Amino acid sequence: MKTFKEIKHNLKQDVSKLPVIKVALLGDTATQLLATALKGVGVEYGYNLDLYEAEYNQVERQVEDPTSELYQFGAKYIVVFQSTHKLCEAHSQMSADKQNALADNRIGFVKMICEQNKSAKVIYFNYPEIGDAVFGSYANRVTSSFTYQVRKLNYELMQLSQNVSNLFICDIAEIQNKFGRNFMFAPNIYVSTEMVLSMDALPIVASRTMDIIAAAEGKVKKCLILDLDNTLWGGVVGDDGLEGIQLGHGLGIGKAFTEFQMWIKKLKNRGIIICICSKNDEDKAKEPFEKHPDMVLHLDDISVFMANWETKVDNIRAIQKILNIGFDSMVFLDDNPFERNIIRENIKGITVPELPEDPGEYLEYLYSLNLFETVSYSSEDKDRTKQYQVEAKRAVFSKSFTDEKDFLKSLDMVSVVESFTKFNTPRVAQLSQRSNQFNLRTVRYTESDIESMSLDKDIYPLTFTLKDKFGDNGLIAVVIMKATDKETLFVDTWFMSCRVLKRGMENFTLNTMVDVARKAGFKKIIGEYLPTAKNKMVENHYSGLGFEKVEGSDTARYILDIESYKNKECYIK
Repeated sequence: MKTFKEIKHNLKQDVSKLPVIKVALLGDTATQLLATALKGVGVEYGYNLDLYEAEYNQVERQVEDPTSELYQFGAKYIVVFQSTHKLCEAHSQMSADKQNALADNRIGFVKMICEQNKSAKVIYFNYPEIGDAVFGSYANRVTSSFTYQVRKLNYELMQLSQNVSNLFICDIAEIQNKFGRNFMFAPNIYVSTEMVLSMDALPIVASRTMDIIAAAEGKVKKCLILDLDNTLWGGVVGDDGLEGIQLGHGLGIGKAFTEFQMWIKKLKNRGIIICICSKNDEDKAKEPFEKHPDMVLHLDDISVFMANWETKVDNIRAIQKILNIGFDSMVFLDDNPFERNIIRENIKGITVPELPEDPGEYLEYLYSLNLFETVSYSSEDKDRTKQYQVEAKRAVFSKSFTDEKDFLKSLDMVSVVESFTKFNTPRVAQLSQRSNQFNLRTVRYTESDIESMSLDKDIYPLTFTLKDKFGDNGLIAVVIMKATDKETLFVDTWFMSCRVLKRGMENFTLNTMVDVARKAGFKKIIGEYLPTAKNKMVENHYSGLGFEKVEGSDTARYILDIESYKNKECYIK
């Protein structure tokens, strides 16, 4: 982790070409250096933060006053840091009855922040504990004790975030758990500056905050690629044999590798794509997965298995082609420093952590990096590994056809088209936040945004699933059309999973859009392409579908005449 001085130095860089994000920072203690850290870390994440910092200890006024600078600023993200220290001061001056209600009252205020800023995402810092030693361990049994109230508050914040879709908890309590209270808080600095976070803690807290913002902006890690020998197990399976590799739950280094695999298994179950990239004979590399009694990971946990004597650079590029995701969505773990450097030098964007020499330190190091931050989670994530395994089978099957049309017909594809529902809303929001390549305007929406649009009579939302004889891809495309006048629908949003490209889904989607527009009495559809660093693949999307370019527009806009449109060929029912 970089120092505060190094983070601050980032602000000297030219950020004029970086995308601008409006962020408001509210705090009940001194936040000037936190603001600096946020902007400095923002540069490292590829963003230019337009940051409004409220005056000292003005959180309540900014939120409760509808004419305040907060509302005039119109932030996309509101970062709120109400410190444990100020909460402790308030608690010490309360009666026992009010002490009992401390957590509940604060939760009510957090809920109000979110309700009054529905168009923004609220990032709220939770509460690192202060062991005030008033009751000692008995504080766990005294509901009015400060310890009890802080623990209740942190629990209730988690509960609230499950029901309030624009609330995201930045877990700075976990940072204190890892690094210690003496690391997080410097008493001598606090008493003279009212600054609660230490200089050492500022870069870490700023990074965790930016992790949430970046994830909400679509910068997420989707795939973990693993070396095998001395990374996933101890020893070299080709030399030491199946019995000679180090794995197991007993004492010794094998325990470290087993627990490392347990963590990877949890990532897989969460929806992270797990791949193997190893210089090895394939049969030898697969043997532990099939036969070793202490292996936690098995072949059905792996989406793509690359074990051969090609370079790892070539194999990772092959994995990328199969998965059809960006290199910046990938993390590569290898115990060999030489291999790590080769990958960094040859594959731009991929994350290659500098693993410790001691495998026993792998997990604690990786925990600290927080590589797999997310702002959404749906039931479909659990099936992602199976979906990519099915996709590999589908790719092999396609090679048996010389005519692409015959292949597409043979898939027996079916799509269910729906509006927004309470069941698909989490997945729609997730795709909105994660889709980068096939995304015409790259507008991000929260669950509350989706819920609001479902009630708007001028909005025509469409969701698409896709399944075939190999399996179900789940919800893979979303279109949101808005009526701008009695004759025109504007395509506010069109994004699609890249997993289903080249199957005619684009044609099927447009046919459906036109059908909806015709039935509602519209005569034209306007589409717009807003370029980003990642969506160049859809630069010619509208023209390729028969839209005419609108000349003289400030942005790339295209128009489709509904009356003359003829349905495009596709093999999806």
